[in-house]
Amino acid sequence: MRSMPAISTGRATCGNVLLTAEGHDAVATTATSHSDSRLVDELHEMPRSRPTTNPRIARHERLSLAGVRFEALSKSYPARGGEGPVEVIRDLSLAIDDGEFLVLVGPSGCGKSTLLRLMAGLETPSSGEIWVGDQAVSQLRPAKRNVAMVFQSYALYPHLSVRDNLGFGLRRSRQRSALHQLQDQLHRSTRWLPGRLQLNSEREARVEQRVREVAGALELDQLLDRRPKELSGGQKQRVALGRAMARQPAVFLMDEPLSNLDAKLRGSTRKQIVELQRQLGTTTLYVTHDQVEAMTMGHRIAVLNQGRLQQLGTPMELYRWPSNLFVAQFIGSPPMNVLPVQVGPSQTLMLGERRLSVEGPLVDALGPLEGQNLSGGIRAEQLRVAPATNRNLPAEVSHSEVLGNEQLITCRLLNGNHLVQVRAEPGLVAVAGTRIHLEADPWGWRLFDQDGMAINPPVPGRMNDDEPLLPALS
Repeated sequence: MRSMPAISTGRATCGNVLLTAEGHDAVATTATSHSDSRLVDELHEMPRSRPTTNPRIARHERLSLAGVRFEALSKSYPARGGEGPVEVIRDLSLAIDDGEFLVLVGPSGCGKSTLLRLMAGLETPSSGEIWVGDQAVSQLRPAKRNVAMVFQSYALYPHLSVRDNLGFGLRRSRQRSALHQLQDQLHRSTRWLPGRLQLNSEREARVEQRVREVAGALELDQLLDRRPKELSGGQKQRVALGRAMARQPAVFLMDEPLSNLDAKLRGSTRKQIVELQRQLGTTTLYVTHDQVEAMTMGHRIAVLNQGRLQQLGTPMELYRWPSNLFVAQFIGSPPMNVLPVQVGPSQTLMLGERRLSVEGPLVDALGPLEGQNLSGGIRAEQLRVAPATNRNLPAEVSHSEVLGNEQLITCRLLNGNHLVQVRAEPGLVAVAGTRIHLEADPWGWRLFDQDGMAINPPVPGRMNDDEPLLPALS
């Protein structure tokens, strides 16, 4: 994406200039259509340095941050109804760097939420080990693991105010004697009275100070005395985030925290989570099924299927070079088009009688594969509506979806009767039944063998010289 120069009006007051963010970047295209291009700018700008401290969140001591490791982790549930044990996590090994934001994606039932529950101590692994920093935590009680979890359902205490929900974990972080509990209760009961009538508790004063800091950072200052039933969905979600932040844990666990919000609120809350994570620098595991969240929020994405890790990498690595057909058709919206092809002579691909040229890193890998039947994958933006020529693919439009800044056309290839999706300009007239021709970008092809595994180029390379780079962790 291009950054726009500052615009001077020559006056003391300035107006807002609204610009559309369009282009051929796959992440930018996805995020822009959901009004969330600023997150892409943050991911594509400069390398990530040390976490910047939010001035609205005072730190009384250095946070204890730590990376996370899963070593040969497995989880299965006992057999029921005469069937065998149900394996949810299968021999999973995964390392998350200190301060990294890792997104876990996959279909329902793939083990995403179970992995978070194992990390939090709500489930016990069948085998393997979980590490936080240099400490093995699989045998520790949840309270001893120094992690905080944000649930999909908010899980707020309905009888407590926002103030007391935010401070709930802080008040139970240490054991207190009956005398200290009475002293803290008297402090809370008399805090509204004139100064001389208040009974002070130093510990309770520290809790209240931390609650005010977190409330200020999340703009909850005016809501501290409300109960959860008096809050909107977005406000409830911020309270749930604030309760986790208040404890200053080593690891944040977030299990689809935005799935209950409407589209607009989901976008604004997504930005808040990204900004807060970067300000705090806390290692974060974030579970989602939303493609936009996965592509725009995390430093890296881990794709799971049937309890196994399919691929781990940056959003652009997964989008450009999927490791198998599952990742190719799971990552990206719309998913990658997949066509049955045969490797032809002179390092080309054959789709029926049509010969398709290939360029880039895959060219050198085609020689030994001549004559083999493979699956050829190509993204929707790498198919272009073009003039009718012998080298272009004739197709018939099935239907189109105009999304404002672009148009997504679903059409059926006349060679082989295969359905493909194409990104096109919104002004292009694409009526159902219309005949069009498609030109495939020679750089865009990805090949997969009979087992669905990617045929990678001999030397890993970027697809285009202008491909944006995601920031490296410090």
